[in-house]
Amino acid sequence: MTETHYSESGFWDKLKHFALAAGSNVVEKALWLYYAAQRPETPAWAKAVIFGALGYFIFPLDVIPDAVPVLGYTDDMATLAAAVATVSLYITDEVKQLAQQKMQSWFGSKLK
Repeated sequence: MTETHYSESGFWDKLKHFALAAGSNVVEKALWLYYAAQRPETPAWAKAVIFGALGYFIFPLDVIPDAVPVLGYTDDMATLAAAVATVSLYITDEVKQLAQQKMQSWFGSKLK
């Protein structure tokens, strides 16, 4: 997938509707990438990687459909993890804190 499949509204809609099913690992990585992309210090190449991964995350046709029990989000997690590894320099403590705050405000202790 390319970054052309990414939209901010699509990202938030996907998280809102599927976060509990996806689990905290997937949500956390997606939020890390989202907040890293919002930083002016993050270079264009890194934002392209991020938006490509987030585009795949929200695209309705995955290699493994999200509705498949247990395995549904493994391809999303692999894509997000690869993007995190690629742009890890731009995932700062501040980015991680913003993601943690968002997860806590949305889900409290519901996400596992």
